[in-house]
Amino acid sequence: MAFQRKRGIPLSGLLDAYTKAALLITPPAMTGYTITAEDIARLLPVPKTWLGKSEQPRLDFENIVELLGEKAFSHPQLIRALNPGVNWGDLPAGTTVTIPQVQYPPVADQAALLRISLQECVLEAFDSESNLLVHFPCSIGRLAEKRPAGELRVATIALDPNYTFDPVVFPESPEAQALGRKLIIPPGPNNPVGVAWIGLDRPGYGIHGTPAPEQVGRTESHGCFRLANWNADYLVKLVWIGMPVVVE
Repeated sequence: MAFQRKRGIPLSGLLDAYTKAALLITPPAMTGYTITAEDIARLLPVPKTWLGKSEQPRLDFENIVELLGEKAFSHPQLIRALNPGVNWGDLPAGTTVTIPQVQYPPVADQAALLRISLQECVLEAFDSESNLLVHFPCSIGRLAEKRPAGELRVATIALDPNYTFDPVVFPESPEAQALGRKLIIPPGPNNPVGVAWIGLDRPGYGIHGTPAPEQVGRTESHGCFRLANWNADYLVKLVWIGMPVVVE
């Protein structure tokens, strides 16, 4: 329906003839990607514990399928399905694999407004004339009392941020309670807030990426709004300090 609204097609919510015609893709849907030595060098183990994460130099990609999934805005299972027979455990630089060909439109101007629907688990950005710019699935807070509603504002913007782990925020974690102290978690796509942080003018709340983009819209957060890393990275280009964010 978001696609239909953007294209001016009647809002049927169905894959009708008008929508099928508008969904035609001109360039090839798939492309070949050659894995580089730089890609291989980025692969690092991601510890399971908060303390282990804090001791890593960077929380980069854990394996090559995860890296390719982020490049292609795709679930890792799709990358595997598109490349049957590939030995993912031993993939040297120079290997070419098939991935979806994806790209965002260039940013012509910043957005004027963000709208987040708690019921639909969707974040949308609009320009000054109320035209829809982006429509992203997002995860919302698990507890209703921790879901901010009303009009907020963008307070801070950070690319490739670190993350301050505070045990108070994770009362359900035995490790957090045993640690009893804050930790600085290094940046990277597997950082708890992913590759981008858009802080809101309510302390502790923000819009950010996630180390598990395939779970966005399906699992719940501690109160923030999670996006897939590639969506968070694009959204940063559209927002500005003081920008209104309406949470409905």
